[in-house]
Amino acid sequence: MGSGLVLGIDPGTGKAGYAVLDADGTALVQGIEGLAGLLDRLKAVVAEFGPSALAVGRGTNAGRVIKSLEALGLPVHQVDEYETTRFARTLYFAENPPAGWRRLVPRSLQVPPRPVDDYAAILIARRYLDEEGRARGPA
Repeated sequence: MGSGLVLGIDPGTGKAGYAVLDADGTALVQGIEGLAGLLDRLKAVVAEFGPSALAVGRGTNAGRVIKSLEALGLPVHQVDEYETTRFARTLYFAENPPAGWRRLVPRSLQVPPRPVDDYAAILIARRYLDEEGRARGPA
């Protein structure tokens, strides 16, 4: 995989989450960008981090987003994004535990105070890394 870094993308209708992960699955950068500015933002991310692959969720609007991402010149791998939004909420609360009275409310009943598309992108990239690990076999 070259640099060992992967750029995960969670494409949506109006915005997309993105995250660059190292080979261990640690997020180095993450964010959410509107589709109009996505390519420019990702060009900057690619220039800074130099990922060797794109992992794009197969869900909403994936085809259109993948077409625009071809300009980045990286291999694109489509990844199943089944239940990534649900797991993204769990990951968000693991990294941002509720405080004050909210800590008394079960997390399963809470909604994050912001979109979690970037956390979904982390999960998509991790799924890609897991698939690649199985494909390569033992080291």
